[in-house]
Amino acid sequence: MSQDTWRFNRDAIKTFRFVRCGFDSATGVAQLVYAFDQGPELVETVTVPGAPFDLDDARLSAVERALRLLHLIAGVSYYKAAVPDTISIDGYVIDEATAALLETVYLNGLGEFAYRNGLDLHGRIRFPHSGEAGVAPAAGLDGHAIVAIGGGKDSLVSIEALRALDVQQTVSWIGGSQLIKACAERTGLPTLNIGRALAPQLFEYNRQGAWNGHIPVTAVNSAILVLAALVLGHDQVVFSNERSASYGSQIEGTGEVNHQWSKGWAFEQAFAAHVSGRVAADLRYYSLLRPLSELAVARQFTRSDRYDAHFSSCNRNFHILGERPVNRWCGVCPKCHFVFLALAPFMSKPRLVGIFGRNLLDDPAQTAGYDALLEYRDHKPFECVGEARESRAAMAALAGRPEWREDALVKRFAREIQPLLDPAELEIAPLLVLDDEQGIPPALWERLRAHLTA
Repeated sequence: MSQDTWRFNRDAIKTFRFVRCGFDSATGVAQLVYAFDQGPELVETVTVPGAPFDLDDARLSAVERALRLLHLIAGVSYYKAAVPDTISIDGYVIDEATAALLETVYLNGLGEFAYRNGLDLHGRIRFPHSGEAGVAPAAGLDGHAIVAIGGGKDSLVSIEALRALDVQQTVSWIGGSQLIKACAERTGLPTLNIGRALAPQLFEYNRQGAWNGHIPVTAVNSAILVLAALVLGHDQVVFSNERSASYGSQIEGTGEVNHQWSKGWAFEQAFAAHVSGRVAADLRYYSLLRPLSELAVARQFTRSDRYDAHFSSCNRNFHILGERPVNRWCGVCPKCHFVFLALAPFMSKPRLVGIFGRNLLDDPAQTAGYDALLEYRDHKPFECVGEARESRAAMAALAGRPEWREDALVKRFAREIQPLLDPAELEIAPLLVLDDEQGIPPALWERLRAHLTA
């Protein structure tokens, strides 16, 4: 069958193919090519601004290794459309350790996708491999960080911490979000807006019955920024994933399903080790906020009002940038619920209500949403939100404060839920202690610890 007559048939597809990948230093465009069986090529492009790039042999080799890693990880967006039994890599070979990393990323990163679609991916995802790879040499990189910015409070806390520690940085994002662009420009730092265009056929496949659902976006974005760092000659890729990201939703009969697995510590460790061991020995990938809980991040954010009128963690309204704060927050999604609650213990009530445009904790219609955050008669939402113990501790703190305790949901918590809980588990202070489980370069960690505890 020719590519012209090939039709997507999810259940008939046998093989997902990694066809080839390439990077043009003259244009800054990376091409990632995939296919199902003998179907049409699915071509994704990633564009690093600033071309042409003059790459010496060491950097060029590192870029090639990073490109292949990106090709393999970004393939998850396409593989999930049919989840066929066979995976093939046409243009190059990978070693056993790389295959193991990819199988871990696909299996865990597609955990929510598999749960929602009733699929069992255990033992199904197998990457072909051959031989062992050597340790990657250094690529001659400079002391500069590319910092991922997402428009929310977390990345802004990282950016300001690095600024305070005099770490040279460029804030970077992927795609065309105007909200992220406005936040990035508000930092006053150099910016890097990377373009990513998915293969257009993927959207048609979705209309034709492809499997669809959540993918490990942070894993893909991490691989994109690793490529960009090497193209630009920088030695650090910094994300802002806190320790709460490592904990998923406990689903009865299923176990843990972590919506944000690729933001967790297990992914960070595995990916960072692969980058320094297999891509470039002098490139460091880490999350600056890994030692912090979500509540600790929220407390850090409240120390400055620089971004009050610019940031948003709302997923539903993320594409909207209005003049009034209410336009940046839908007020009904789990992210809005959690960020409001997490900031409340550390921020004045007028300031917080001013940011959101309304008081979410005085709205009985939000009851079910907050019950899920508290894991009261429901499981943690499939969103990037903190642990239930953090939500419970924040709510308990508000229940003891005159300015909050009469609000509908705080009052209900104190009356119906708090009596069922162990008071010792409702203390905020233990949740604000820094954790030593992190991958921050040691010299930077010592300075960061002092900054965060000042």
